Amino acid sequence: MRKLSGLMAALCLSLPMFGAKTLDIYFVDVEGGQATLIVTPARQSMLVDTGWPGFNGRDAGRIAAAAKKAGVKKIDYLVTSHYHTDHVGGVAQLLERLPVKTFVDHGPTVETGKNATELSAMYEKAAQTGQRLVVKPGDRIPLKGVEVQVVTANGATIPSATAAGGAANEFCEASASYPEDKGENARSVGFVLTMGKFRFIDLGDLTSAKEMDLVCPSNRVGAVDVYLTTHHGLDTSNAKAIVHGLRPRVAIMNNGAKKGGVPKAWQTIKNSPGLEDMWQVHFALAGGKETNVPEPMIANLEENCEGKHLQLSALPDGSFTVMNSRNKFQKNYPAKQ
Repeated sequence: MRKLSGLMAALCLSLPMFGAKTLDIYFVDVEGGQATLIVTPARQSMLVDTGWPGFNGRDAGRIAAAAKKAGVKKIDYLVTSHYHTDHVGGVAQLLERLPVKTFVDHGPTVETGKNATELSAMYEKAAQTGQRLVVKPGDRIPLKGVEVQVVTANGATIPSATAAGGAANEFCEASASYPEDKGENARSVGFVLTMGKFRFIDLGDLTSAKEMDLVCPSNRVGAVDVYLTTHHGLDTSNAKAIVHGLRPRVAIMNNGAKKGGVPKAWQTIKNSPGLEDMWQVHFALAGGKETNVPEPMIANLEENCEGKHLQLSALPDGSFTVMNSRNKFQKNYPAKQ
């Protein structure tokens, strides 16, 4: 009986944390676009971006499926990081499936041309169905149960350090320089989400010149537990100074089969000090097995896939679990002592 009791105790310790008192984050596969659903312990929801339009409502359908799994019937806050098709294109199709209470963005698009005008008009029409919140660095998105602090928006970065930031960044290189980006990527709304000791960062498609502004010469963000790779894991973002300066325990790469996850950026992230694991939404075809994580930690292996997701569940003590919906493989990351 003692052996059986000990076995049962061990099994209980290995069970996932997914539940009503956890912070749950769903990294939804939108084929190289972006959609991340965040559900707080208070069961409020925040969706970051809506993926692509078209494809018979594929991306909106996948977001709605994740919301159903999470018990979410509406989106309390929809954060549009910036106005590119793979981030905002699915907003109209999403509204056919889920109502949105508040639309969060950086203000009007800075890009011109037919596609930019059409995307802007579509978003403006969608935003009229709810409230609208235009944010700047330093603002908070009032999501219950967690703190969401905007650190980048509309080309600006947070003017002063977060509570966890402010130290000199040893990874800033005097010789490192990056081209100025005048487009929407550099305008991305980026934020740090904190719940107790747990910290998660999402910077949209912020490009490297703005990344450097945020963390050099001092790192105004500080360390995080989980880093959603910026710009799908492209090497025009994910500069060494920011990735290594953030010192994530886990990185989640929101790449597609043929978009993002490029070997150079992949290696920069893998080499980050203190990184325990990287997980990927897709197997990156251009990288081969040498620059992809082990298959159990990849949500989708095939180019034409079912759109499986990764799910993260965190507790205020800083512990969290990541689970792959494709194969149910999961790994627990205990709180740091």
